[in-house]
Amino acid sequence: MSALPASTACLAPPAPADAAAALRLPLAGSAGVPLARAWLALGVAALIGSGLLALVLVLSRTPGIAAVFPLRDLFRAALVVHVDLSVLIWFMAFAGLLWSLTCGAAGSAWGRAGWALACVGTAVMTVSPFLPDAHPLLNNYIPVLEQPAFLTGLAIAGVGFALAFGRGLWAGWPARSLPPGAAALQQGIWLAALAAALAWLTLLWTLWQLPPGGGLAWFEFLFWGPGHVLQFQHALLALVAWFWLADALGCRAPVAPSTLRALFGLAALPLAAVPVVLASTEVGQAAQMTAFAKLMEHGHLAMLPLLLILAGRLPALWRQPGGPLKSALLASLLLFAVGGLLAFLIRGVNVVVPAHYHGSIVGVTLAFMGLAYLLLPALGFRPPAPRLARWQPWVYGGGQLMHILGLAWSGGYGVQRKVAGVEQLLTSLPQKIGMGMMGLGGLIAVIGGVMFVWICLQAMWPRPAQRD
Repeated sequence: MSALPASTACLAPPAPADAAAALRLPLAGSAGVPLARAWLALGVAALIGSGLLALVLVLSRTPGIAAVFPLRDLFRAALVVHVDLSVLIWFMAFAGLLWSLTCGAAGSAWGRAGWALACVGTAVMTVSPFLPDAHPLLNNYIPVLEQPAFLTGLAIAGVGFALAFGRGLWAGWPARSLPPGAAALQQGIWLAALAAALAWLTLLWTLWQLPPGGGLAWFEFLFWGPGHVLQFQHALLALVAWFWLADALGCRAPVAPSTLRALFGLAALPLAAVPVVLASTEVGQAAQMTAFAKLMEHGHLAMLPLLLILAGRLPALWRQPGGPLKSALLASLLLFAVGGLLAFLIRGVNVVVPAHYHGSIVGVTLAFMGLAYLLLPALGFRPPAPRLARWQPWVYGGGQLMHILGLAWSGGYGVQRKVAGVEQLLTSLPQKIGMGMMGLGGLIAVIGGVMFVWICLQAMWPRPAQRD
């Protein structure tokens, strides 16, 4: 199997000698690299827009500063587009990158069409708040602006992503000629495409079953099931990233690739319940909403064997020399674990809920950031700036950790979610301390996000041709 380019040497220690068991995809000369580069560019562009809006969100909820903003409309419209760019578009774009690498040249026209549609849809979504009649709805998973332009952009992007995961399902199953380690990772990526396909099928089924309508409750029902199913895609790709990064750091899992393939299959096995839920419950009814919530709550426990394997490698990872990959992997696992633990503290509808999912989402984001650092040279870009990239995950992850702990603290004192400014009703000192901590952590996290975008732009931006 082809090794990663020599230019990645600054990022990680030498890979173990057994190349056949190495947990990395053979990228040298891959026909999927050009489209993977394009998907990464879309993901970075989405993070740029999301980061600008995140600054507005943090300031609009920080005590003292919030009083100077026209909070209600600005906060909610910014929140809708921020969430969609930072979670839906960024995660799906990075998934498109990985599906492109597993597909090679197969269905390349299909893949390019998917990327182009995703770009057009993202652009329309981004400018839609500046168009007339943008009515923000803060439903779960994919909040929307109830406006023709935004919804059209979302639909176009959705078709683009459907082409991407459809191609991944069709052409991304690991070939028999692949080395065992690469096949294990590629199976995880293929199973993520399966999760995406089930999420989109759930969306189409729900759209067919729901009576025509609109408003907050209608969109909540529409995206509730698909949103819960889509979390399996994100979790599977995070697992792929963690094992790939650990292997690049010389800390290969002490299990055979065939065992890893079986455990990836186990992690995806709860997806078999999705058709059962759809067939046995009614759309929009409490039974179906509870079933999807339980599927995510209990289904992710099937990841535990893989997570325990990773946990067993933590001492070895800790002993590795510092670098971007180590920082990203450790920060990612920490935030993901904190987010999972906070799920057990949720009592009612307060800001403990966003503290939980911010931890989990940021854990996945950091995993993708670390994998992006590893892949930049393999995709034909320059290596990331080593010192800046080493500290970026800790700045971003540390700020987010402060952010979510502030939210969790405030939630314990009854601060409600999806409100800002005076609507938060911050009457006690503990509430104000918690939300102030949230605001400071959020600002630090924005700085960390800007650092990631800057690092990627430095590596990806074409250098002017040198004159003789």
